[in-house]
Amino acid sequence: MNIFALQIIQDMFSKIIVHRVGNKINGESLTLSQEELKLEEGMAELLEDYFLGSFKSEETFNFYSDTYLVNNPVYSSVSEIFEDKAKFLWESENIAKHLFEAAENPRVQGGELFIVLFEEESDRPDKVDKIGIFKTEKRESFLKISPQEESFDIEKDQGIGLSKIDKAALIYNNNKETGYVLSVVDNNKNGDMYYWFEDFLKVKQRDDEYFHTQEALMVYKDYITKQLPQEFEVSKADQADFLNKSINFFKEKEEFKLDDFTNEVLGDQHVIESFVNFKTDYEQDMQVNIAEEFPISEAAVKKTQRHFKSIIKLDKNFHIYIHGDRQKLEMGEDDKGKYYRLYFDKEV
Repeated sequence: MNIFALQIIQDMFSKIIVHRVGNKINGESLTLSQEELKLEEGMAELLEDYFLGSFKSEETFNFYSDTYLVNNPVYSSVSEIFEDKAKFLWESENIAKHLFEAAENPRVQGGELFIVLFEEESDRPDKVDKIGIFKTEKRESFLKISPQEESFDIEKDQGIGLSKIDKAALIYNNNKETGYVLSVVDNNKNGDMYYWFEDFLKVKQRDDEYFHTQEALMVYKDYITKQLPQEFEVSKADQADFLNKSINFFKEKEEFKLDDFTNEVLGDQHVIESFVNFKTDYEQDMQVNIAEEFPISEAAVKKTQRHFKSIIKLDKNFHIYIHGDRQKLEMGEDDKGKYYRLYFDKEV
């Protein structure tokens, strides 16, 4: 659970409502509730765990629009709720209607749409209200066993499993002018990766240290694995060494500075110039701007490093995993073929 979701554990369900949103492409309907849910004792805690349990990343997003932010339907509705809580029911219906219209793919599953207003019960000046939008889609089979006179009756039914929410968004009532701050998850893309993030919410990743750390690592990885071997004579071992050096740099430093990074990790001036040109082209192609100085996000490093696999694959016989000193690995060739020679201090 991320740090934002953890804060909500201290909050209370101020308002909660559920609507049924089908897929219009498949002829399913939209059913709007006319009243807020009244929760029995213990149900709020159960739903909190279910709704918030999938927020594990510190990656955050903000609403955007191709014209003006107010033209983003979800942004407009949550803004109205934050400003006047009496509009909760009306604006929850508008959110449900927008989700209903957003389905353009027959594979998108219908389900229940929960909209929740969280209000922090404290007098802290920095308290932040939140709105949660949660959608359930998958159904799980379960057995109901009930006692009869001298035996038990068993029957099969279907319901919502509480292990993981299918789709969720948490909107924090700050940074309104730049599209608020959101945590978003989609655990059931079901063949349509754009439906929740783009067609419904219309959000993009926030321009923060998490974003810059992630993008800097990915552009460097792309350069080492794709561009570097095209311009320079490098072995797979050299590439693995470059990847290891980069990850270590991000793990050891608190702040990223492009000049320090290129000098410490790349070293050679011709390679540095090649990388800077590649980074410029990458930013233009991906329509992003990666800062040359920013605080390093530990969470982003941890998530991204799984893509940095320093492995040399030899035919179908061997894999060499390189984690450290490049100088202990030599490559050569003799009358038997190509080979790698490994030096080590002791077997572990």
